[in-house]
Amino acid sequence: MNIKRLILAIVAAFVVLWVTDFLIHGIWMMPDYRATQSLWRPEAEMGSYMAWMLCAQLLFVITFVLVWAKGFASSATRIGCAIGYGVLMGLFSGVWAIIMYVVVPMPCSIATKWFFAGIVQTILLALVTFWIYKPSVHATAT
Repeated sequence: MNIKRLILAIVAAFVVLWVTDFLIHGIWMMPDYRATQSLWRPEAEMGSYMAWMLCAQLLFVITFVLVWAKGFASSATRIGCAIGYGVLMGLFSGVWAIIMYVVVPMPCSIATKWFFAGIVQTILLALVTFWIYKPSVHATAT
């Protein structure tokens, strides 16, 4: 395993995740959140939970990159492999949006946006990981 590239891929994926989260939730979906304000914590209270959010996002990115490094990197020679991995991980992680729609009285449009935006995010994360993480020469030789 190429530790330097692994750490670089984790850092880069974390940055991509935060930038895309800001674009998705802070800009694109903000009107949806404002229209359903009674469902969410007040903004000031949400800020007090930011450490939890950082930890969860970091855990997601570490897991995402490690699964790529251990299970896909050595055989992924084309960008299509990364896109396929991104789609699969997006479907896998996006199930929570459907579950949230079932248990929280929110409009279907919010869950739908969460689901599909999450797939786009994981494709972007997979592309970044594909470009940055390369297995060590020793790992590819065996």
